[in-house]
Amino acid sequence: MPPEAKGLDASVLAEQSLEAWNARDIPRLVDLLAEDVEWYDPAMSQPPARGRSAVRAFAEAVLRAFPDFRYEVLGPVCKAPDGSRCAIHWRITATHTAVLTPPGFAPTGRRLSMEGIDLIEAQDGKVTRILTCFDPIAAAEQLLALRLRQAPGSIRERLMVGLQRLAAARARRVSGQ
Repeated sequence: MPPEAKGLDASVLAEQSLEAWNARDIPRLVDLLAEDVEWYDPAMSQPPARGRSAVRAFAEAVLRAFPDFRYEVLGPVCKAPDGSRCAIHWRITATHTAVLTPPGFAPTGRRLSMEGIDLIEAQDGKVTRILTCFDPIAAAEQLLALRLRQAPGSIRERLMVGLQRLAAARARRVSGQ
């Protein structure tokens, strides 16, 4: 059965979802989702969110913590020939002005600008699965004004390598290798 006969395809649903986010229209966003939707986003405290209520809670928490949150589609949207899947390249800008719960991160007042990709699956005119991909370390560095990745050759890098080697040696001992 062609996608038109079953309802909206994944790319149309993705674009409508981003419009709903930008309009802060959470009921509209949730209505685009299948009851048993699954969404994996590295920004979630315990991914994936399963079901409409879990996605609603995540979206509400994000919009509370980042009230100026905005998606921009960087295009083009790539979609499967049958319309069941798509990939959408986006940029998010937002300012962290309130507590992000869960887990309870305090507002930093810092502005975030990051790019990522959502891989979206749809069936019967509803989003069934979302996989969000972005660099969470780069996002955290912007929000915290801290460098989390060590500079090559720095004392921090050498310390991290030493700690990793200790952890690896312990793991080998525990596994009997």
